[in-house]
Amino acid sequence: MALKIKIPFLSKKRSLPGDEQLFDTTRMTLKDIIAPASIHVNSDNIDMSGRLAKSFFIFSYPRYLTAAWLSPIINLDVPMDISLFIHPVKTERVLKQLRRKVTEVQSELIEKQAKGLVRDPILETGFQDLETLRDRLQTAQEKMFRVGLYITIYGETPEELRKIETTIRSIFESRLLYIKPALYQQSEGFNSGIPYGKDLIGVHTSMNTAPLSSIFPFVSFDLSSNEGILYGLNRHNNSLILFDRFSLENANEVVFAKSGAGKSYYVKIQILRSLMTGVDTIVLDPENEYKNLSKAVGGSFFNISLSSQNHINPFDLPKPREDERPEDVLRSNIINLVGLMRIMLGGLTPEEDSIMDQALTETYAAKDITVSSDPKAWGDSVPLMEDLETVLRGMEGADSLTRRLRKFTVGTYANFFNSPTNISMDKKFISFGIRDMEEGLRPMAMYIIMRYIWNKVRSELKRRLLVVDEAWWIMKSENGASFLFGIAKRARKYYLGVTTITQDVSDFMKSEYGKPIITNSSIQLLMKQSPATIDLVQKTFNLTDEEKNLLLETGIGEGIFFAGQKRVAIKVVASPTEHEIVTTSPKEILEQREIKKEE
Repeated sequence: MALKIKIPFLSKKRSLPGDEQLFDTTRMTLKDIIAPASIHVNSDNIDMSGRLAKSFFIFSYPRYLTAAWLSPIINLDVPMDISLFIHPVKTERVLKQLRRKVTEVQSELIEKQAKGLVRDPILETGFQDLETLRDRLQTAQEKMFRVGLYITIYGETPEELRKIETTIRSIFESRLLYIKPALYQQSEGFNSGIPYGKDLIGVHTSMNTAPLSSIFPFVSFDLSSNEGILYGLNRHNNSLILFDRFSLENANEVVFAKSGAGKSYYVKIQILRSLMTGVDTIVLDPENEYKNLSKAVGGSFFNISLSSQNHINPFDLPKPREDERPEDVLRSNIINLVGLMRIMLGGLTPEEDSIMDQALTETYAAKDITVSSDPKAWGDSVPLMEDLETVLRGMEGADSLTRRLRKFTVGTYANFFNSPTNISMDKKFISFGIRDMEEGLRPMAMYIIMRYIWNKVRSELKRRLLVVDEAWWIMKSENGASFLFGIAKRARKYYLGVTTITQDVSDFMKSEYGKPIITNSSIQLLMKQSPATIDLVQKTFNLTDEEKNLLLETGIGEGIFFAGQKRVAIKVVASPTEHEIVTTSPKEILEQREIKKEE
């Protein structure tokens, strides 16, 4: 906002006797520093020491004004001041004027009708508008105002001012609004645009309440459509946030919130409603929170741990689709396995990386799985981890790799890492719980499970959701983060929507893949944040200070919802039945158990 202060450039001289006045100097004050060196008021602009300003007023409005019609002007990336002056008018005075005007128009209509003249649609429309306005004023549904709207633009040169003026005129005239420069009133226009609260131009238009309200640009986005599921309520206007995530440029979503803010509650409700629309869901669940949901919807829950009976073989291969070449599928799988080995073996040197790549190729070849073999027979002889150890044992320079791999082929680790796959993904809802997996092995387990899920997704094209809860676990390792980013980036091609959930924003963003995962997600939900991480969240999502404060103070199940370029404040709502299924409150869960015992 520009600021103009009328002050003298020199302060008063002190009265000194005799010749001492010759040596008196004027003291410089703060006013002398902030005031421009000179101000030259021209007929169509003001020159403030080389900085030009030009003021305009709106003098003509269309019959109808749409909501937020001023927003395109406010959102222009140019400096400007906009002043809106609203002067209330007494209703009694307006009603007297309207009564006289209605009488005049009605008399003219009757006269034309008596003379048999062709009817005048403009006159008839004006009569109807006058009658409608008079009725609403009499019933106190509307009030009348005199409205003045002034705009002051700034530039370095007259050419820059003309360019900005042309842009503003084109925007306004496309909406049937017209502006004029305040010729010979530039000083008044400039002073009307700064926060003096003085309407010095005095160019007014009569408006009632409805069109006046359309001037205010502060409107909320509406995220309602005819298809999709209910995500929650728009806290700005209580409308429904209802749409299909698969209609966006991609169906990916990220959910950031501190513990207890309601992120799992929100995702579970979304899963329930998506299942009802025919969307399959797969969940990677580090805390076994989705077990009850799996039972409620008739899904499958697989408890993954070292002692579990549920096994996934890391060497499983996806079935190549019709548009995929078998050699590309095999090669991609080997590259992913090298990434898994980096996690399992604590990193690989460049030499070990090359040896591992060759060993994996030979391990598959030993089972007759090559680029030239029939892909239909690949599933009959998939190797195990022990087969890789056998190949490494016979390779030169692989002694260290063999020793480090042995703990995954014998002993307690072997039950999970060295067993054939014995699970099925034929249900609509699948959840992999890894709560009972040792903490040090969780990143490996999550990587193996995600590889297995990705292979299944690639083999069949259908609408699916993949939910990765507590994603910061997989983001701990560079290879895990890279694989998750690869899935998020390629998910759209396989009709997959990836939902990434985390409470540890700082750990998530430490990875070089954290920001790309966010930018590759069309939907983003921010719920209550910790003061320790709010600055990072504000910078990452370009939040305003108001949005930042909202995320610090918001309640459980509330936050800011981003969908493409739109953002709204959301409140998650659930029906009683949904709430009973998805709640994670220990108190409510115990109450439900007591009720079941009594029944």
